[in-house]
Amino acid sequence: EVVWLSLPEDQRVTVTTITVGLSAVLTCSIHGALRPPIIWKRNGVILNFLDLEDINDFGEDDSLYITKVTTIHMGNYTCHAYGYEELYQTHILQVNVPPVIRVYPETQAQEPGVSASLKCHAEGIPNPRITWLKNGIEIMPKLSKHLSLLANGSELHISSVRYEDTGAYTCIAKNEVGVDEDISSLFIEDSARKTLANILWREEGLSVGNMFYVFSDDGITVLQPNECEIRRRIRPEERIFTSYEEICPRVEGEDTQSCLWASAVNVRDKYIYVTQPKQNRVMIIDIETQKAIQFLDVDPLPTKLHYDKSHDQVWVLSWGDMRQSSPTLQVIPEASAGEDPHVIHTPFEGVDDFFIPPTNLIINHVRFGFIFNQSKHMVHKIDLETVTHIKTINLKAYSCVPQTMAYTHLGGYYFVQCRRNRSAATSLQLIIDSVSDAVIGPNGDVSGTPHVSPDGRYLISADGGSGRIRVQALTVRGEIKSIYDFKTNIHISDLTFQPSFTEGNQYYIYATSHLQTDVLFLELSTGRMNVLKNLKDPITSKDWPWSSYNRIMKDSGLFGQYLITSAKDSLFVINGRQNTLRCEVSGIRRGNTVVWVGEV
Repeated sequence: EVVWLSLPEDQRVTVTTITVGLSAVLTCSIHGALRPPIIWKRNGVILNFLDLEDINDFGEDDSLYITKVTTIHMGNYTCHAYGYEELYQTHILQVNVPPVIRVYPETQAQEPGVSASLKCHAEGIPNPRITWLKNGIEIMPKLSKHLSLLANGSELHISSVRYEDTGAYTCIAKNEVGVDEDISSLFIEDSARKTLANILWREEGLSVGNMFYVFSDDGITVLQPNECEIRRRIRPEERIFTSYEEICPRVEGEDTQSCLWASAVNVRDKYIYVTQPKQNRVMIIDIETQKAIQFLDVDPLPTKLHYDKSHDQVWVLSWGDMRQSSPTLQVIPEASAGEDPHVIHTPFEGVDDFFIPPTNLIINHVRFGFIFNQSKHMVHKIDLETVTHIKTINLKAYSCVPQTMAYTHLGGYYFVQCRRNRSAATSLQLIIDSVSDAVIGPNGDVSGTPHVSPDGRYLISADGGSGRIRVQALTVRGEIKSIYDFKTNIHISDLTFQPSFTEGNQYYIYATSHLQTDVLFLELSTGRMNVLKNLKDPITSKDWPWSSYNRIMKDSGLFGQYLITSAKDSLFVINGRQNTLRCEVSGIRRGNTVVWVGEV
């Protein structure tokens, strides 16, 4: 049989760009006298169409049809005739996404003479261009001495406000496939009127937002980072609103009454759910009143929570005992309703850990999660809505026992950090394709814990053993490109992404050490590295058995500029904008469970 490719050599790779939500058809120009079966691959792995929901090859012409394109579909698609692998055609699929924006604050009042900032965060593919209007007229910073645009327009800064700066400021983000806009209002008022506005504002309960909640041995501390001011302390002997029990009951044989916490999550800026492993319960804090309102009994030793925003449910992992011999996974549905919360037991057994991808501006619904057992060579894909097992992905071919996971929607990749085995120097990292659930293979020679930036564009892999940090970027074609390889002596415990203040769609990295007193700062756009020194000793791993994050680093969301990290007996607040230490708050022991609460 004769098989041929009806395309000249220079046209055998085509780039197709499609907008999210539309359908795509990729054709195959391979022909044969006897119509050989055409094999399609995605990212080098053969597609089995029986397994795929949104991709199929129906029709006579062997084309590939994607019914509703999303960002996970970007990547490399090749076709070849069965038995003729050397003759192939490649389609590179790029996916464009219209802009989505958020502005901050929605409204603000300032006195004449102070400075004001209006922020606009935009995401889209290609990167959107940002312009600002004031009362419908475009702002030209070049013509004004006291107006400036920072970070590619993401921030409008007014250096010394005057009464005439009062107005509605519209942020417009535009790219080739769409536009989005939103309004941030600024009122300039003298101090008497502003004070009156603030009193009303406080009474409406708006002053409870933009705080860190820190859970420590001493109870709960509500910290306003801007002024480094403790707004409220909830002590161990305070009572829970509904049951009138103490927040942290006195334990027999212990001299002082103290608390023990493991994990906490913010539920839509309405409630905080936090685990008390010794009491085998999850406590619920009402953010508006800053009070503990009730608790839920769960299986013994609850150590990890995750808020699944897409389904409004909190996932609870309990260890059973300190040896983790009988772990269970439970779900608290309708978590933001606050009415009559209850716990549902999932049917999964032997769950040592679980992973649920985060949402972001572009991806607001997540359907699947993963559970794994830290002694078996596999991960199990689960449906978050029905809480059922879908399939098992076997990692035995790579001798990989999963330890942690991360995900990017750009190309739809899961990154699995494998447990280090005794013979190997480093731990492997595997890539799973979420479109086909196939294991693509190792992520080059990258090892360590994977961390993906909120927009999915960067993958940071931190090898806690060697101190090596690898930075990879995801392109709009779904390719994974290495950009930095740092050798450090900081054995990373935790890291977080702080949106850049000088460039749009960029990040700074802040990372803590397992053992040392230093915090690492890294600017992704330039590779510039810096160290904040002498932030005291971290909590020891012995005193933090719940996770490998014995020194957390917590950011303050999309628009915040402060970060918080814990030491043994105190907290440090970092000014992420100036890359400096803001303050130390002493007398907070083991404050390693922290939640940021934004606008309420």
